[in-house]
Amino acid sequence: MCSNGTLDGVDVRGKIVLCQLGIIDSVQMSEVVKKAGGAGMIVINYPVDGYSIIADDHVLPASMVPYAYGVEIQAYINSTSTPIATIINHGTAMHRPHSPDVASFSSRGPSQITPGILKPDIIGPGVNILAGWNSQAFALLSGTSMSCPHLSGIAALIKKAHPGWSPAAIKSAIMTTASVTDNTGGPILDEQHRPADLFAVGAGHVNARQAIDPGLVYDLTPEDYVPYLCGLGYNDSAVSALTRKPVRCSSLKSISQGELNYPSISVTLQANSWKSVSYTRTVTNVGKPTSIYAVKVDMPKGVSASVTPTTLSFEKVNQKKSFSISFRRSGGRSGRVGGQLRWVSRKHVVRSPISIRLK
Repeated sequence: MCSNGTLDGVDVRGKIVLCQLGIIDSVQMSEVVKKAGGAGMIVINYPVDGYSIIADDHVLPASMVPYAYGVEIQAYINSTSTPIATIINHGTAMHRPHSPDVASFSSRGPSQITPGILKPDIIGPGVNILAGWNSQAFALLSGTSMSCPHLSGIAALIKKAHPGWSPAAIKSAIMTTASVTDNTGGPILDEQHRPADLFAVGAGHVNARQAIDPGLVYDLTPEDYVPYLCGLGYNDSAVSALTRKPVRCSSLKSISQGELNYPSISVTLQANSWKSVSYTRTVTNVGKPTSIYAVKVDMPKGVSASVTPTTLSFEKVNQKKSFSISFRRSGGRSGRVGGQLRWVSRKHVVRSPISIRLK
């Protein structure tokens, strides 16, 4: 693991040292290797990280490789008495296949507090981001702290283009226009190179160009959250503290998590019950004044869904239309599955991911 003291008495002068991530971070490992006289370093990431690799500011030539590649390198070393390695800089690699993919450290759902709302909402660029840094000219960093400014910047661009839009409308535009495929046309993959599920990608990967013109939005006002908060079981004082005005939940009709007018849908269908579960959503036309949308629903095996009405016709901008969607079990399987709801016009596809828990 190339931690302090592990290379004492080992002749690594002029050699490339293969190190397994462990006790210390890879930058500290490179310092240990350099101090021992090593010429370079190859870092194998953790098995749980799969194919996610991070660029760091090493003090000598170094390359991080996925765990699977590290196993192959170890097998090569053990196959010969004179293993040879070379680190070559080919410059910036563009159009890497299967981009984007989900990093191992990207937060996963479902939400433990509000499982009735799909989380995450969205994914965005957050791995090996090169940007300005306060203590030096630039830095290369990874994490939520990198994806957050990307999404914040896109939200600011949308707000500039549509000054009257609410935060909920902006979130809806980002979510319903997100990409669900990578640059090969296949599904977005996770760190193990398996198709990422809804609890990894949410609505998908942010698409800034599409988000400027979403066609329809699922809007919410601050007041719309009050019956939702009451439905979560918070008492009057807690809800009043959040809304900063007096609230009496007993005088309101509270709603379940799934009833919030959110751009995604989460539903639980009980075992041995063929009763349908229905939710209502309201969309606002922010596209062309005159437009018609037709519904398309994709459901996994074991679940059926119906939408009423099946078309939405708009005559003006900011006009609102409501629809209901009902879910019913049609099989005996259990677990978590996913589907999607799309409102399709000549110009727009307004997509909502659907998370389904079969108990």
